[in-house]
Amino acid sequence: MPINRRQALTSVAAAAAGSVLLPPTPARAGDLFPTEIALPNGFRPEGIAIGELPFAYFGSLADGSIYRANLATGNGAVLPAGGPGTPSVGLKLDDRGRLFVAGGNAGNARVVSARTGEILAGYTFAAAPPTFVNDVVLTPRAAYFTDSMSPLLYVLRLGRHGRLPDDFTAVPLSGDLVYQPGFNVNGIVRTPDGSALIVVQSNTASLFRVNPATGEATLVDLGGEPVTAGDGLLLLGRTLYVVQNQLNRVAVFRLSLDGRSGRLVTTATDPRFDIPTTVAAFGRRLYLPNARFSTPPTPETPYTAVAIPKP
Repeated sequence: MPINRRQALTSVAAAAAGSVLLPPTPARAGDLFPTEIALPNGFRPEGIAIGELPFAYFGSLADGSIYRANLATGNGAVLPAGGPGTPSVGLKLDDRGRLFVAGGNAGNARVVSARTGEILAGYTFAAAPPTFVNDVVLTPRAAYFTDSMSPLLYVLRLGRHGRLPDDFTAVPLSGDLVYQPGFNVNGIVRTPDGSALIVVQSNTASLFRVNPATGEATLVDLGGEPVTAGDGLLLLGRTLYVVQNQLNRVAVFRLSLDGRSGRLVTTATDPRFDIPTTVAAFGRRLYLPNARFSTPPTPETPYTAVAIPKP
């Protein structure tokens, strides 16, 4: 794939009314990073995680392997331990160099070393279908996983110094959030004030605020704005980015501190988007893997992640 190392992306094409065209901004070191990262052929990316250093981690739906890419060069490699043969979907990186990985239709999750890919702990949430463990969010005391097929949050409660638990807790979702046929709860983040969680229900195009202790969910008031095809979520301050995968765009909302309401600020898209699923940030950029769900996967199918300026 061609890589432009000298020019930050300064605009995104409009996919719908209200899409933003971004003005040029002064260059910084990160602006010279590649704006496109080639992933291994046949990799089938879905999740992405980025920490404080300029490295991105991508999970494979094909075999569960983790690909680590250097954002400064665009180069990378699969972590040495390889994949477990079951999917890696959403993933998050903690400050101890551990990746918390949702296991998709395997109904599980695992915690792996971000250096080697070694599995540090594994958890079986659902022993039989229907299940699709989709995404994860980290708080100082726990990791919360969503299941798109079952109305539950799976919780790993962390001990002192981030000690991993021996078992998990399943918290039923209730209140305004009612599971429908198809793909339900997907991405997950904390509210800006950290008091609750926010999830997106893909098949109803809605956001919900969830009490993490009880699972009670209330509809987030977005002023009637739907989040159609909502997938991965990213919260930075009070700004919530919602990846709308099939629409090939990112919706940007300004949330209240408690996450009970929000307003659409803008949407952003890019001609290189090919069904992006999740999003992470580094510097003044957003990074999104292209899942290419409309392209039949083969061992030779190429995949990329693309960077755009933060809207």
